[in-house]
Amino acid sequence: MDFAIADKMQAILEMMNEFVDKELIPLEPEYLKRNFVELLPELEEKRKLVKQMELWAPQHPKEYGGMGLNLVEFGLVSEALGRSPLGHFVFGAQAPDAGNIEILHLHGTAEQKEKYLQPLVEGKIRSCFSMTEVDQAGSNPVLLDATAVKDGDDYIINGHKWYTSSADGSNFAIVMAVTSPEASPYLRASMIIVPTDTPGFNLVRNIPVMGHEGSGWASHGEILYQSCRVPQKNLLGAEGAGFVIAQERLGPGRIHHCMRWIGICNRVLALMCSRALKREIAPGKTLATRQIIQAWIAESAAEIQAARLMVLHAAWKMDNLGQKEAREEISLIKFYVAGVMQRVVDRALQVHGGLGMTDDTIIAFYFRHERAARIYDGVDEVHKVTVARRILREYEGKVVK
Repeated sequence: MDFAIADKMQAILEMMNEFVDKELIPLEPEYLKRNFVELLPELEEKRKLVKQMELWAPQHPKEYGGMGLNLVEFGLVSEALGRSPLGHFVFGAQAPDAGNIEILHLHGTAEQKEKYLQPLVEGKIRSCFSMTEVDQAGSNPVLLDATAVKDGDDYIINGHKWYTSSADGSNFAIVMAVTSPEASPYLRASMIIVPTDTPGFNLVRNIPVMGHEGSGWASHGEILYQSCRVPQKNLLGAEGAGFVIAQERLGPGRIHHCMRWIGICNRVLALMCSRALKREIAPGKTLATRQIIQAWIAESAAEIQAARLMVLHAAWKMDNLGQKEAREEISLIKFYVAGVMQRVVDRALQVHGGLGMTDDTIIAFYFRHERAARIYDGVDEVHKVTVARRILREYEGKVVK
């Protein structure tokens, strides 16, 4: 793996980092006080600037108006944009739209691409992904109660979903529902495009998470599908291919998340160091003079570097060998990087003391919003068990001296 960054890519990263510093970080206090919808006009102005700079939609296909970066390149971009909670949205790289764009590009029909993919890449509309269910284990996508039953040329969808992120204000959902209940577990479900103005698509609420309800893109919806009728032409990919498509979507998504988390780590480590150098605890003595603080800084730097290299290697392997060959690396980074981020954010909050508990810095926001990193896209424990089983299989029947 070549660790050199091409001159063009380095220039892109410098432009993005400068934009985050000058245009987005100053907006964060307002973002913490106001809801997303209220701030949207200002964010749309920032998006126009990004498009003028030709930095829009970095990982999406060039033929649809994106930059067409590969996974390693986008990993580096995601690290830069992850330093602000506004970064990915303003640059047109936010979840769940990013994952929906990927699977629409891979599996969508010409009509679906024209109607949904093109305006989604352009940032003219938003979407959501509706898989997780209230009464089923979210880490096992073969366990679904939602059904899509054929009726003439239509599907009739019934089900109860939640954590349908960004449903509030979305134009369409990609819904995972059982279409073939008698098939094998991995062929029972399909993905279906459902416009959110379809009768029977009911946004029950934006779920309060850690005391914050959220709005618009920054929300998690509870959805009730009640005899929701859509045409069968809205099927995404082949019938019964829902599980396979979900895995195709989640693999790159874990790279995106992990590099975003590293961006968060970089941001809070910088805040931790600045605070340690400035905060006096005795005449002529700052927090930075204390060995425990020095140890936290060193440990954080080491863990961030290890996590970063692990993720870039996983991205390189996916780019060069495919997702199947990178399964183990993807599981490793999912739980390892989430844990690193939690520890670094916690140390930064501790160094800030009472200030760290307030929204006067971004740290408390990260502390409450990123706790979910160890849960979504497969809980850490599932990834640990999965990767351990793969490793153990390699030693079955072997004599180790």
